[in-house]
Amino acid sequence: MPSPSKDAPAPAAAAPSPALAEMCCEKGIRLTWQRKLILSVLSDAADHPDAEEIYRRAHRKDKRISLSTVYRTVSLLQEAGIVEKHNFRDATARYERADAEHHDHLIDVESGRVMEFQNEEIERLQLAIARKLGYRLISHRLELYGVPLKSARHKKHASQD
Repeated sequence: MPSPSKDAPAPAAAAPSPALAEMCCEKGIRLTWQRKLILSVLSDAADHPDAEEIYRRAHRKDKRISLSTVYRTVSLLQEAGIVEKHNFRDATARYERADAEHHDHLIDVESGRVMEFQNEEIERLQLAIARKLGYRLISHRLELYGVPLKSARHKKHASQD
C-alpha cells in the first residue's frame, strides 16, 4: 500500500482551537494540514513546549510532519503574534498561545517546570510604578525564578541570609 502524500490532509484529530485558527485567518496565514497539526498541539498544551517537544507531540499524531516544518511554523506564528516565545534562562525557546489571558511565570530552576500565575496586587503595583516614572504601561512580562523550599539548594542559600 503506498504511503500517503505529503499534501494529504492530516487526521481529523489535528484540529486547532477555533480562536487560533481565526487568528491565522485574520493574519492571512494559510492553514495547511501541517500548520493545523502544530496549532492543535499548541491548543492542547498545558505547558510551554519547545519546538522539539511540539515536534514530538505532532509526530505522534501524524508521522509525516518534519522538525524543520515545526521550526518554520512556530517562527511564522510568533512573528504574527499568534504564539509567544519565551526564553526562560535555560536558553531554550518555549512557546505558548498568545490568546491566553495575561499571566506571569514562576520557573523552578531545578526542574525547569514553568508555573503560570495571576496576581492583581502585582498588576496594580506595576501600573503604579510605570505611572510614577512617567509612563503608561502598554505591555510587560514578569518571570520569577526559584527553588522549592524543601530543596537542598534552597537550604544552602537560606543559611547564607
